[in-house]
Amino acid sequence: MSNLKLGVEVVSAHNLLPKDGQGSSSAFVELEFDGQKFRTTVKEKDLDPFWNETFYFNISNPDELANETLEAHIYNNNVKSHSKSSLGKVRIAGTSFVPYSDAVVLHYPLEKGSVFSRSRGELGLKVYITDDASVRSSTPLPAVDSYVNSHSTHSQPADQLVQDLSPDPSSKGKKGSRHVFYHLPKESHAPQQPNSYVSSSQRPINYGVDAMRTEPNASKMVRVYSNLSSQPAEYALKETSPVLGAGRVVGGRVIRSDKPSSTYDLVEPMQFLFVRVVKAQDLPSKDVTGSLDPYVEVRVGNYRGITKHFEKTKKPEWNTVFSFSKDRIQTSVMEVVLKDKDMLIDDFVGMVRFDLHEIPTRVPPDSPLAPEWYRLEAKNGEKTKGELMLAVWMGTQADEAYPDAWHLDTSSSFDSSVPQALIRSKVYHSPRLWYVRVNVIEVQDLVVAEKNRFPDVHVKVQIGNQVLKTKHVQARTANALWNEDLMFVAAEPFDDHLVLSVEDCVGPNKDEVLGKVFIPLNTVERRADDRNVHSRWVNLQKPSSTDIEETKKDKFATRLHLRVSLDGGYHVLDESTHYSSDLRPTAKQLWKPSIGVLELGILNADGLHPMKTRDGRGTSDTYCVAKYGHKWIRTRTVVDSLNPKYNEQYTWEVFDPSTVLTIGVFDSSHGSKDMRIGKVRIRISTLETGRVYTHSYPLLVLHSSGVKKMGELHLAIRFSCTSMTNMMFQYSKPLLPKMHYVRPLTMTQLEMLRHQAVNIVAARLSRSEPPLKKEVVEYMTDADSHLWNMRRSKANFFRLMSVFNGLFVVGKWFGEVCMWKNPVTTALVHVLFLMLVCFPELILPTVSLYMFVIGIWNYRFRPRYPPHMNTRISYAESVHPDELDEEFDTFPTSRSSELVRMRYDRLRTVAGRIQTVVGDVATQGERIQALLSWRDPRATAIFVTFCLVSSIVFYTTPFQVLVLLAGFYVMRHPRFRHKLPAAPLNFFRRLPARTDSML
Repeated sequence: MSNLKLGVEVVSAHNLLPKDGQGSSSAFVELEFDGQKFRTTVKEKDLDPFWNETFYFNISNPDELANETLEAHIYNNNVKSHSKSSLGKVRIAGTSFVPYSDAVVLHYPLEKGSVFSRSRGELGLKVYITDDASVRSSTPLPAVDSYVNSHSTHSQPADQLVQDLSPDPSSKGKKGSRHVFYHLPKESHAPQQPNSYVSSSQRPINYGVDAMRTEPNASKMVRVYSNLSSQPAEYALKETSPVLGAGRVVGGRVIRSDKPSSTYDLVEPMQFLFVRVVKAQDLPSKDVTGSLDPYVEVRVGNYRGITKHFEKTKKPEWNTVFSFSKDRIQTSVMEVVLKDKDMLIDDFVGMVRFDLHEIPTRVPPDSPLAPEWYRLEAKNGEKTKGELMLAVWMGTQADEAYPDAWHLDTSSSFDSSVPQALIRSKVYHSPRLWYVRVNVIEVQDLVVAEKNRFPDVHVKVQIGNQVLKTKHVQARTANALWNEDLMFVAAEPFDDHLVLSVEDCVGPNKDEVLGKVFIPLNTVERRADDRNVHSRWVNLQKPSSTDIEETKKDKFATRLHLRVSLDGGYHVLDESTHYSSDLRPTAKQLWKPSIGVLELGILNADGLHPMKTRDGRGTSDTYCVAKYGHKWIRTRTVVDSLNPKYNEQYTWEVFDPSTVLTIGVFDSSHGSKDMRIGKVRIRISTLETGRVYTHSYPLLVLHSSGVKKMGELHLAIRFSCTSMTNMMFQYSKPLLPKMHYVRPLTMTQLEMLRHQAVNIVAARLSRSEPPLKKEVVEYMTDADSHLWNMRRSKANFFRLMSVFNGLFVVGKWFGEVCMWKNPVTTALVHVLFLMLVCFPELILPTVSLYMFVIGIWNYRFRPRYPPHMNTRISYAESVHPDELDEEFDTFPTSRSSELVRMRYDRLRTVAGRIQTVVGDVATQGERIQALLSWRDPRATAIFVTFCLVSSIVFYTTPFQVLVLLAGFYVMRHPRFRHKLPAAPLNFFRRLPARTDSML
């Protein structure tokens, strides 16, 4: 017989829901575990009751403890009706039980007791495991109903009461509340015996459709999710329960803590020692000039920070801030030494010592600490001439000085040559991109050298490294007509000019320039709609001229008729259309107000794969990059760590829910090409508003040898909505700006322009300090996603098969009905068919009502986590090595002969388009599936509400009228049609597909 028992201390409840009709409640708690049930006493008329009652449950089978669940229900005792009403409940999984030494009182948010009940407030419980033989199982209180009826105080035998109050066997195994809380005991308290509780909980456990797994060396419990397209647990998403600035996050909710909240409430607070070296005065003289070459050295243990030195001055000003992580400080004294720069050995001038235990702590929004003058001391402690102005304080990453501080503990001595600018965190803004439309109309008065031939002319248009040409036209009358549109991408500020040249093809691959013209882009007219731009005639200057203004000097020259405009009504695509983070037009006057705020906390990374070797060991120097809209962020670079901690928080405005946040992890090479470690994509529409998502995302990268896990990235994400009405209305609006539908661009144009936009953004961001390199920008924007490969084509094909799998199942079922394999089912189908034929007006309301019921039913199984990369959907686990070799081959190919290369490249180009078409078809089917799957909770809520309303409308409206109206609407006159897509089509295009889970 096991002595292991579960102790539950019911401490208190807070802010309960009033249920007695008089603004109060008479609450008691009912505990259920392992077939046993206990109840607390009733606290009359108290919405904040205190019990402080302890109960002990027998644990019948310790090996199965992880599969058990403790349920705590709070009820209101209704004396008049001799009944009880639910105030809420809490479910705690067996994997979260800890020894008594690790147990603390946690305040759990109350969940609904049933679908139609309401809940509010928190319940404070202390739950622990004990094997103390002196502890006896509790004797439960009498049932509340009998207590209310008889008011008796006698107790029944424990065994009899447990038998009477045990749950109904028919209800065993049913799913309860949606929130289950988990955490792990500390490793030092884990029992050593093989059959103990902790050992059994560390084994993989099958928990319904969710697989529960605990890492032996982890500090907290994780929940491993799997869906219909399950993948290995190693590659699955895991939910974590970190302690952030606002408190511990459990199940998407923040359990309040006693610490005051701060601005950085989505990251773990990190303590830093900040030292601001401002200036010095009254320094001693060194030579006849009476000046020094001073600089300051800050010493904290093995870490040192050095300011720049000034030449020949007695009043230097540095105003430099150094920071040291408190976790890495292994000394109690800090020294600030003033030295004089010398050719051989720097001279000691004076120093200031600080006891780290006496340094004050600053918590924003407190004002910055004022610097003070400190008298310099000699090495023996005596005061010397000179003063140093310093400010020393303890703070967190929320401190204003943190972004510009020199983080001396992030680089070791062997990296002292690395500029600190390459290590600091930074925020970037991508340039504002415009589409440049050049409409080449005609050219007149061509002058050619050869009079005996008709020139074969075309116009070459160039902006920077973008070059496009019109079609060739034979000018028989010294004039040529094209009326052809050419599109380019330009970025503000406009540094490049628009260069047009008229060329004559005089031979194979040989063109002769007949004239050219330069047009500054900042003089080009801007437009935000499709209004006509006035055309203009420009004079072409001589081919030998390089002067931009020389055109104005010629009284007579060849003239070019054209129309040029900067089209601000488009959204310039600089990333893959499946993962767009911004859909606004270029023109700011067309922007709508934001609908919410997205907050991202980059916590840490675990188990990163070594990317370089240093001192005979593998290590990495990693940083994270996040992109959403025009705003890019780069965390600080953590040097020499495979488990870096960032704890940096960033915020973006959200203008459209159908956008994607991208986070990438890179290894800094400090000069050469940065290596990619992995990335995470999160679609905003899949996030519930107000919920804090804390998950560990596996960093998956596809190599030529197969898919590989490079580590895990821990994130905290919260999407807050400012206007639910505006966000719901957003689902009826077009996905892209109006100009994309009024004057649409071809797919070929969009791909070409996107390639140019990525190059422009990469060139601009690479000129920042620290730079975001080109390989980083291309990886974040999926610049090479349009190239064909066999693996992705197979993945899209299987996605398509998965979409139509439901139709195949229905077809098979109907075939079985026709074959009378189940006579009862066939008879019921015949009855249903006769009913629908006799009453056709029931068809549409029945279908709508059925879809409404299915949508409501699927609400229980809605995803509780953001979508992530799925190796099976991506067909990355069973891909053939030869196909991987083909995917990682260069473009153009590096294989054998020229003929094979030409055919191979052509095949990949054509197949890339086929791949895109198949993927688009699969996307449409997956959007249909998303209507009732609650992948996008707001869209599904809109659809199921529409189904309910439509079922009523279809029922009350005659069927013939509906058919007539539908036919007239489909065949309506073009005068009554709009160029913009209809609201249902816009709603459908905003639905999430499984493209977010594709590698």
